[in-house]
Amino acid sequence: MTSTPATPPPTIGSGHEGSARAQIVDYFRAIRQGEMGALPAIGGFIVLVILFTFLSSSFLTPLNLANLLTQSATLMMLAMALVFVILLGEIDLSAGVTSGVTASIFVVLVHNSHVPWQLSLIVAFGVGIAIGTFIGFFVARVGIPSFVVTLGLFLGFQGLQLLIIGTGGAYRIETPEIAAIMNSNLPILTGWIFFAVAILLALSISLWDRARRSKAGVLNRPIVLMWGRLAAITVAGALFVALMSVDRAASRGTLNGVEIKHDAIEGVPIVVPIAVAILWIGTFVLDRTRYGRHLYAVGGNAEAARRAGIKVAAIRLSAFVVCSGLAVVAGLFDASRIGVVTASSGGQIVLSGVAAAVVGGVSLFGGRGRLIHAAIGALVIAVISNGLGLLGLPAGVNFLVTGGVLILAATIDALSRKRAGGSILR
Repeated sequence: MTSTPATPPPTIGSGHEGSARAQIVDYFRAIRQGEMGALPAIGGFIVLVILFTFLSSSFLTPLNLANLLTQSATLMMLAMALVFVILLGEIDLSAGVTSGVTASIFVVLVHNSHVPWQLSLIVAFGVGIAIGTFIGFFVARVGIPSFVVTLGLFLGFQGLQLLIIGTGGAYRIETPEIAAIMNSNLPILTGWIFFAVAILLALSISLWDRARRSKAGVLNRPIVLMWGRLAAITVAGALFVALMSVDRAASRGTLNGVEIKHDAIEGVPIVVPIAVAILWIGTFVLDRTRYGRHLYAVGGNAEAARRAGIKVAAIRLSAFVVCSGLAVVAGLFDASRIGVVTASSGGQIVLSGVAAAVVGGVSLFGGRGRLIHAAIGALVIAVISNGLGLLGLPAGVNFLVTGGVLILAATIDALSRKRAGGSILR
C-alpha cells in the first residue's frame, strides 16, 4: 500500500514568508534573551518627552523642537562616527579634538589665506582622513591600544589648536554656506519634496531587500510588517515636516499702536536632511555591504574573522578613518551652530559622543549596535539638556542626570550580554 508523502514545511531557505505572529514572538523572545537594541533608549526618550511636556509648556512647540534638533546634530554626528570604532570594541578619544582641529584649519585657510571655502573644506577632510589613518596604523599594525593612541592625540591636538588659532583667539564663520547649515531652513516645498524622496527611497530599499532575499532563498519577513513600518515612518515624517512648516517666529505684538512684524521662521532646518542622508548612507554600508558584515564580524570575534579570511587589520584601520572623517562633519556642524571656532572647539564633546552611543544601545564590548542607536542616544541626551534648561535648573543637574543615564545604559548592556550567554570579561 502506498501513501501520499506529507508536504514538507517551508524552511529558511525556501524564500517563503514567515507569519507576522511568528516574527513578533521571535522579537519578544530575543528581548527576553537580552537582545534589546535601542528599546531602552526609545522608552527613555518617550518618558522624557512626556515628562518635560507636562513640566514645561514651551517644550513641545515647533520652535523648541527645531532648536532641539540643531542642538543635538553635532553630538549625533560625533556619536555616529564613534559607532564604527566602538563596534570593534575600540575607542577614539581624539574624535572631538579632531573635529576642532579640522574646523580650525578650515576657518584659518578661509580667513587668513583666502583659500576658497570649497578647497578649504577638502583640505579639512583630507586632514581628518590622515588623522584616522595615523590612529588606525598604530592600533591595527603596531598594536598599541586605541585608548593610549587617541588619548595622546586628545592631549596633543589641544596644543595644535592653540598653535593654529592662537591663545584666546577666535574666528567667526563668515562663509554663508557653512553658517546656513545650522541657522537656516529649507523652503517649505523643498522640505516636503525631501520627505517624499525619503519615503520613496525607503520603499525602494525595502522592496529591493525582499527581492534579494527571495532570490537567495532566504526567509522574508511578512510583507504586512514592511508596510506597517513604512506607514509609521510616513506618519511620523509627515507630522514632523508639518510642524516645521509652521511659522516659529516669536508672536507679533504692537509698539505705540504699530504692529511689530518679524521675518517668518519656517521650514525644515537644513541640518536635518544632511544628517539623515549621512545616517542612511552609513546604515546602508553597515547593513547591506560586505564591508559592514566584516566590521561586525571583527567586532564580534576578531580571531574567528581572521580565520574566515577577513583582513582584520585593514578593517580596524578603515574604521578609524571613517570615524575621523565623520568627526570633520561634526566639527563643521559645531562651528556653524556657534558661529565661531576657538582653540577649545571640540575639546569636551567626545565623552558625550561615547555616552550617546552607549545610551542608544551600542555595546562597548563590540559587535553590536547600529547608527540609528547612536542617533537615538544623542536625542535622549539632548532632550535631557533641553528640558532641564527650560525648567531653569543648573547645569550641574544636567551632568548628574546624563551621567546616571549613561551608567544605567552600560549596566543594561552588560546584563543583557550576560543573559544572552556572552562573557563580559575581556
